[in-house]
Amino acid sequence: MISSLSKKIYSYSKLAELIFFPSFCELCSSLLEFPRERVICHACWKSIRASHPSYCLCCGRFFEALEEPHVCQVCLEKRPPFSHHRSCGKYKGKLKDIILLYKYRHFQVLGKDLANFVYRALGREEEIWWKVDAIIPVPLHPKRKKKRGFNQAQIIAKELARIKGIELRDQMLLKIKNVPPQTSLRVEERAENVSGAFGVAKGNKIKGKVVLLVDDVYTTGSTIRECSSVLRKAGVKEVKALTVAQA
Repeated sequence: MISSLSKKIYSYSKLAELIFFPSFCELCSSLLEFPRERVICHACWKSIRASHPSYCLCCGRFFEALEEPHVCQVCLEKRPPFSHHRSCGKYKGKLKDIILLYKYRHFQVLGKDLANFVYRALGREEEIWWKVDAIIPVPLHPKRKKKRGFNQAQIIAKELARIKGIELRDQMLLKIKNVPPQTSLRVEERAENVSGAFGVAKGNKIKGKVVLLVDDVYTTGSTIRECSSVLRKAGVKEVKALTVAQA
């Protein structure tokens, strides 16, 4: 009886909400009428497919040719400071639009949805999750975080940590230099821009740990490389990395 009454109350309240306070999908403008639809409709989320093309087994860079995943020439010549990196999909289409809405239109609620997308895409990839002791988001400088209001990587990392049952260490890695955003720079300037920009908080017991770095977009890999290098110098045994999309 109580359950039936609760369902009726919910139905009436939802109807009233749709009539007086309608919300529409930011991508396709469809009415958000189903439970747990927030900002983006279910149909748009379902239309986004994780990319599973050929990729480098080390840096995760997608290959254009359809061939078996293998280690790319760049990684063969010089291994990066992280052991594995994977992206869920290419930074284009609706996935790109959602990330832009999340970061620059301040739809923080999309962080959890993106984390769930990551889990659906890569939650069973053993090379990423095997023996991971802690999940670490790529940090923002305090001034940048204050201006934006949140760290987009931290929200995604926190939800992934909850889903996977892995410890979140979001105060371990710090952005100690407020350098220009990577998106504002040319490819050849990005590595120099982040050099010396990160540090590890004092007192963090990370020696011998395996950690997973989480960020939203992987472009040249300069940020992931610099963060990984700093963590390795601080005693981390192995760094893996995961990003939502790859430009």
